Amino acid sequence: MRVWADNPLWRAWGGLMALGALTTLAAARGGQVAAPVLGAAILALAWAKARLILGRYLDLDRAPAWRRGFSGVIGAFLVLLYGIYLIPAV
Repeated sequence: MRVWADNPLWRAWGGLMALGALTTLAAARGGQVAAPVLGAAILALAWAKARLILGRYLDLDRAPAWRRGFSGVIGAFLVLLYGIYLIPAV
């Protein structure tokens, strides 16, 4: 009875749980990794989660142009956040 494996929303939920666990592990390793690398990893995981939500839950997999547009805007915002994050290091 693997109904969840056939449903894309359940697979997306599992992917979000896995990405959330990776984010938690990355944050827990904060003292062992350089701050810029850790910040980039956490923001990259946030971008992956946003793409998963856009694609599956908002059903933008059916509209690839919209998905690319939203992903581009979110990616640009995360790059801006990363730049702001790096300001104290300069």
